Amino acid sequence: MTYQDEYGMSVNQPESFWQEKAAALPWFTQPKHILSKDENGMDRWFADGEMNTCYMAVDYHVEQGRGAQAALIYDSPVSDTKYTVSYAELQEKVAIFAGALQDKGVTKGDRVVIYMPMITEAVVAMLAVARLGAIHSVVFGGFAPNELAVRIDDAQPKVIVTASCGIEIQKIIPYKPLINEAIELAEHKPDSVIVLQRPQVVAELDRAHDADWTACVAAAKPVAPVPVKGTDPLYILYTSGTTGTPKGVVRDNGGHAVALHYSMKAIYDVDVGDVYWAASDVGWVVGHSYIVYGPLLKGCTTVVYEGKPVRTPDAGGFWRMCEEYKITTLFAAPTAFRAIKKEDPNGELIGQYDLSHLRNIFMAGERLDPPTYEWTVAKTGKPVIDHWWQTETGWAICGNLLGVETKAPKPGSATVPTPGFNVVILDDDGNALPANTQGSIAIKLPLPPSCLPSIWNNFPRFQESYLSEFPGYYCSGDGGYIDDDGYVFIMGRTDDVINIAGHRLSTGEMEEVVADHNAVAECTVIGVKDELKGQLPVGLVILKDGVEIDEATLFAELKAMMVKQIGPIACFKEALIVGRLPKTRSGKILRKILRQMADNQPYVVPSTIDDPASLDEIKDIMQSKGLI
Repeated sequence: MTYQDEYGMSVNQPESFWQEKAAALPWFTQPKHILSKDENGMDRWFADGEMNTCYMAVDYHVEQGRGAQAALIYDSPVSDTKYTVSYAELQEKVAIFAGALQDKGVTKGDRVVIYMPMITEAVVAMLAVARLGAIHSVVFGGFAPNELAVRIDDAQPKVIVTASCGIEIQKIIPYKPLINEAIELAEHKPDSVIVLQRPQVVAELDRAHDADWTACVAAAKPVAPVPVKGTDPLYILYTSGTTGTPKGVVRDNGGHAVALHYSMKAIYDVDVGDVYWAASDVGWVVGHSYIVYGPLLKGCTTVVYEGKPVRTPDAGGFWRMCEEYKITTLFAAPTAFRAIKKEDPNGELIGQYDLSHLRNIFMAGERLDPPTYEWTVAKTGKPVIDHWWQTETGWAICGNLLGVETKAPKPGSATVPTPGFNVVILDDDGNALPANTQGSIAIKLPLPPSCLPSIWNNFPRFQESYLSEFPGYYCSGDGGYIDDDGYVFIMGRTDDVINIAGHRLSTGEMEEVVADHNAVAECTVIGVKDELKGQLPVGLVILKDGVEIDEATLFAELKAMMVKQIGPIACFKEALIVGRLPKTRSGKILRKILRQMADNQPYVVPSTIDDPASLDEIKDIMQSKGLI
């Protein structure tokens, strides 16, 4: 089928389309009710189907004779450890750990919080919870105790699974003291804490509910997969809320498995046996979807990497991985490639590795700016595919569907809507806008499989957050436009718009200009208040390593570029050279907080921030320039 045929069927005959995709998976009982309504009036997929996600992702492949195939490659430059786990070995590990959880009282529908570093056991724990028909909630290892406590109280887990420590660049973070403090702070008390001891730190098992992973596994017996309904929850994943209180995104078993299995071929063009690497963390949605579930549902080999894009040991880490494991598909956030570009601007390290097996590089998690796109294409010689999705959807809303029909890329665009996502651009009153007109990006209901049906224990908040602004549509919170060819351009969050003397200009558009300067490694543009014109743009810039340019010269050159490419209306006010930008651990720049800081407004620093000191540094710079 052509893309147009595939997409047209998905939005015009969604039940037929998704019934066909569901039939490709090994259900215990094939669903007959493809699309139905739940008690909240929400659309739900495959409600009467019976299945188990762990069975689909692990046991099924062993039954098909692929037990000896590599399921998982573990590579940890920070601990100097590497090994491979076959599908048969993974099945054994998961079945035994499911037995250990069962011994601790975990049954179908119970919650288990997983607070782990990027190690194989994190994947084993997730799959073991799914095997029992229970619900996992993965929290990024190292999160602050008060934030972990909030999640414990919301999910009310029966068990917490953790490790004795996480390993960062040049530092080790003991986890058990953080867990102990979180449990003290939380009202809900889990029955057990299972701790995997790592050699770098041995945790004290000093509480009555503490248990040793190895001892639990030694005493356990393997457990068979427990059947669940298609609409039973697989996991809860907390995402930052605008109020500072995290939202527990709920993911169904059935729709999630069908959408991810379909996406592996349709979007990424990978097949059984391919080595697929999503360079993320299991604490994020990319890790859930494309380190753990997507590749294993498809029968690929997935990669668990305990390292960074740079400094483990250098900016060639990604390329070393691609050569060593013959990786066919690499997926990471643009911020990872900007970090590599900053430390290796000429791409000299890329040339030291054999990338002949690498077919495609995918990016998502934030807007892919054209300079980063063009640098990566030029230096690697590989196709770079931008795609756009959210924690709430669990997979790409827009992309270039390599397994259906490859489109010519357009820098700055996430290409076209993925089948199932009826994407429209709306004005503030909910009216559809014509091509090339910026507005709010919304998705017409019903949402396709895998998208969240609710917020855990808080359906009213789900309605208020996503469905109330434009009735009949899911509001993405992102702004952009669709061009004459149907390509979708994501220009940033809808509040990342600068109003200059009545003219609404996108920060994303301005960031493209700033990032195009040959001295700039990474940047962001925010609007600061101006008495005369309402707001004026200020650029925060990180320079490439080895580049020397004074701030006045940089500002003059950027201002000239802004006038040439956007026009005098841009009124570029200032360029500040900074050492780092405040980001979440998944790489998103905290633009809204920077804007609130510049405007002397109160702001809440999210728990997901990677480097809180970066905010203080920028605040000092802004104050020294008289901006705040």
